[in-house]
Amino acid sequence: MTVQPTHGGANAVAAGRLWAGGAATAVVAALIAIVGILLARGVFDVAVLAPEGEGTWGDADTGRYALYCALAALIATGLMHLLLISTPRPHQFFTWIMMLATVAAALAPFITSGSTSSKVATAVINLAVGIAIVTLVNGSARAATQERRTAR
Repeated sequence: MTVQPTHGGANAVAAGRLWAGGAATAVVAALIAIVGILLARGVFDVAVLAPEGEGTWGDADTGRYALYCALAALIATGLMHLLLISTPRPHQFFTWIMMLATVAAALAPFITSGSTSSKVATAVINLAVGIAIVTLVNGSARAATQERRTAR
């Protein structure tokens, strides 16, 4: 396990533990996207990310959307890592940044064309993915910094 020394009394971070949590968060985010799309398309018959004729799984956009959600989790992990080693109160800054980004992602479908039901379904999926990323990366970061404090 790699522990990165920090400057000026900032938290020491078990980087491997943080990034393992970030990778697991990426998997969860992608799965939330897929389950959300399956639920919207299969149960509620709402065309999310694909025309109605594409069926429950949709088209290639479904996989791309899931990958973007996973990528968002990895970017969030990088942001958290940067905040942990450079700022006071990194969890508060991370939560504010990510919650504002989540709100933006939830509002974004409403500036596109499409049915209201499709916009609402996409907004709910984006909100669920954002909340999962915020909570899971925050938890991973706490574990990655707590471990170091108890090892001293």
